[in-house]
Amino acid sequence: MNTTQTAATHEAPLAPHLQPLGQRAFAFGLMCIGFFMATLDIQIVASSLRDIGGGLSASQDELSWVQTAYLIAEIMVIPMSGWLSKVFSTRWLFVASAVGFTITSMLCGLAWDIDSMILFRGLQGALGAAMIPTVFTTAFVLFPGRQRIVASTTIGALASLAPTIGPVIGGWITDQWSWHWLFYLNLVPGIAVAALVPRYVHVDEPDVSLLRRGDYLGIALMCGFLGCLEYVLEEGPRKNWFGDDVIVACAWIAAICGFLFIVHALTAKDPIVDLRALVVRNFGIGSLLSFVTGIGIFVAVFLTPLFLAEVRGFSSLQIGISLLSVGVFQLLALGVYAFATRFVSMRALMVFGLCLFGLGCYLYVPLTHDWGWQQFLLPQALRGIGQQFAIPPIVTMALGSLPPSRLKSASGLFNLMRNLGGAIGIAVSATMLNDRLNFHYLRLNESVTHGQPQVESLLAQQGAYWTSVAGDALNTGAAGLARLQALVLREALVLTFSDTFFVLSLCFVVALASVMFSQPISPGGPPPDAH
Repeated sequence: MNTTQTAATHEAPLAPHLQPLGQRAFAFGLMCIGFFMATLDIQIVASSLRDIGGGLSASQDELSWVQTAYLIAEIMVIPMSGWLSKVFSTRWLFVASAVGFTITSMLCGLAWDIDSMILFRGLQGALGAAMIPTVFTTAFVLFPGRQRIVASTTIGALASLAPTIGPVIGGWITDQWSWHWLFYLNLVPGIAVAALVPRYVHVDEPDVSLLRRGDYLGIALMCGFLGCLEYVLEEGPRKNWFGDDVIVACAWIAAICGFLFIVHALTAKDPIVDLRALVVRNFGIGSLLSFVTGIGIFVAVFLTPLFLAEVRGFSSLQIGISLLSVGVFQLLALGVYAFATRFVSMRALMVFGLCLFGLGCYLYVPLTHDWGWQQFLLPQALRGIGQQFAIPPIVTMALGSLPPSRLKSASGLFNLMRNLGGAIGIAVSATMLNDRLNFHYLRLNESVTHGQPQVESLLAQQGAYWTSVAGDALNTGAAGLARLQALVLREALVLTFSDTFFVLSLCFVVALASVMFSQPISPGGPPPDAH
């Protein structure tokens, strides 16, 4: 072998952004499939919990853990993905995550009782979590310049579309087949991703020596903080918050671990999470906006199916159909957004998207007990278009402001903020639904008294109906009062949902105010590493 052949044999692989465009696009597409699956599975069970509970003989409180276990595990692992990708490389971490996610998806479908389901869902969330932030960093490494706009647009669309259409897909699958197929759905794409990623994804090389000097103290503090915080947020509304001893203990653990974790992350030489990146203005503001959009996406997906189930009594499929318009309008806005980036600044597009997103949430406020998909069409259309215009610029603003050496760790923090926003938003919403329901029910009861013409008319109608059916005047009177109570409770519930949507829309006022302090968003490459 001559010298030229030897040099060619040992030639270093091409830098990621210099690889053929077709290879980069295919590699990115593969990772987007894994990313979409992991994000979709957060909410795919939302409209099918009743069916899962029936199949596993589970109570409502036990069923809540089907989502809680997934979220707790995912939130703890996402911030660690940056360090793990440095140790094992992006390629092999993604493969391991895809394999683990696929296997645990199959196990979820085979679950024999609620305990096994909760265990497998926790493992599914933990093992699939690394597929989420690694896509963000890979996009910024593979694609330079304006190609990054296309990549960030794709990621932003998938990040907001997956939790939005999760209940839609879940409701349809459950209605057509069974809830088991919510999890079997992941098997074919999961196997394909795990098989093809090793061949086409070449971003970085592993450095196993990092295991010897890993920030294990930071990992332990972070897991204690995020795990206990997520438990408090998820279980607090159902257990009267600090009236429960376990909630109080977890809150103390979260507070102590959180304080120590922040101190450690700001003083350690190489912490597991780069909190110091928040000092970079655009990354800090971008993380705040990620938190707010996480609230908007997850809370809207939480409230709308709940309203349709409790107030309208819709089935899983009917709920899915009612939510479909969000995804449809987001996809329709995708091409418009891509075209607009050629002529309009990304910050202006982001402001436009946040305004539409917030307005869409505000238009839920006048809802009534007979709202269905027709009435939800306009607010959901605005929300879908707003998500598409707001989220890609936020991704570009946040991660595009950092040098390559900080991207991996910062990407985990950025994605954590979105999921944490969703968790906190859902917890606050659930608490509001409980507290405001009591408030509105008592206020309405003050007006619903004997002597009111509407009340007397309703009781007379109910009495006449039940007398003709049952022929028992005493029982018909009780039935009329029970019907009146149900109507008051329904209207109180509607007012409660209205209040919660109003507070949700106010979050976007904060988001728009924070944009005023951001710097112009550059679609170009991140700045070089600073020393």
